[in-house]
Amino acid sequence: MDYGSASPVDTRVLEAMMPYFDKEIGNPSSPHSSGRKAKRELEAARTDVANLIGAQSPRSIIFTSGATESNNLALRGAAMRYKDKGNHIITSSVEHMSVMNPLKDIQRSGFDVTHIPVDRDGMVDAERVKDAINEKTVLISVQYANGEVGTVQPIKEIGEIASDNRILFHVDGTAACGKIPLNVEEEHIDLLTISSNDMYGPKGVGALYIRQDVRILPLMLGGGQEFGMRSGSENIPGIIGMGRAAKLASDEMIDEGARLIRLRDQLIDSILKIEYTYLTGHRTKRLLNNASFRFSYIEGESTILMLSELGITASTGSACSTKTLEPSHALIAMGLRHEEAHGSLRLTLGKYNSQEDVDYVLESTPGIITKLRALSPLYPAHG
Repeated sequence: MDYGSASPVDTRVLEAMMPYFDKEIGNPSSPHSSGRKAKRELEAARTDVANLIGAQSPRSIIFTSGATESNNLALRGAAMRYKDKGNHIITSSVEHMSVMNPLKDIQRSGFDVTHIPVDRDGMVDAERVKDAINEKTVLISVQYANGEVGTVQPIKEIGEIASDNRILFHVDGTAACGKIPLNVEEEHIDLLTISSNDMYGPKGVGALYIRQDVRILPLMLGGGQEFGMRSGSENIPGIIGMGRAAKLASDEMIDEGARLIRLRDQLIDSILKIEYTYLTGHRTKRLLNNASFRFSYIEGESTILMLSELGITASTGSACSTKTLEPSHALIAMGLRHEEAHGSLRLTLGKYNSQEDVDYVLESTPGIITKLRALSPLYPAHG
């Protein structure tokens, strides 16, 4: 129940990758037959990723080491490329730390960053983004969906605002790409971060979509691979795996999505019957595999440890998962008090979850919550 943290590699993806670890070892920059074959496979994977997101040209796909690198390349590359035009960036208050921290660093270079607040569901108001634009705004960066609470943002509306004002629009699509249909052309996305592992591909590989008429500065300089945007010998096994994962997602996400929505809603409807339990994130505009909650009067890390003892993996936005003493910045941005945010629990489903898994979680969770509340001096049942 923690696919949001890590997903297994699909066996069909692994099968496609295996020959390129020991038999097909060509470098795509080499002119011989082995190199040319690697080059063909590299470009085939590029095409599959482009097709997944509705990109007009495969050349708009730049392979990276993962979502964090893609976010850094998009943000730093765009800011530095257009710094003579302006020094203002707009983002939301619930972005992933691989967006928040690069933006903090960019501020040290003289940029101003406006963080748009969200409502109680974690939703960004597109009109507030519009109102924040000024003559120095060069970039807007808003995640497609929040991986913690599941809320899907109004990306098309924000994209139209960015396009109308001729401002670059970056979207961190990590939590959404491969799970729900998205289209960079229809949604006016200029830069899109894509993660391999979040769609059952291998870890350590990702991609950044860069619209063909957009120019940004590279971070990695060297031999000029990836159209000069990301130098270094390409991770051919990983890229082939990501391409295969993208093709499978294109073919299967609609049917698989319907199955996951049914399981997700069972989790939500049943767990909300527990007293003093609340859903976090938007009820309907949310990732199809995300069921996230907060429980009053208990700590989230205690919940996941007790679930783990029963063989159930889950996550929380509190100190246990962030390795800090601070609660989730996303939950705080949504208006929760610190003690409320510390009682969070996130269950994220995937393709290998079954009805039996969901039934087991629903059988186990109420008893755990009851035990933990019995230990809490704040729980009203104590008198």
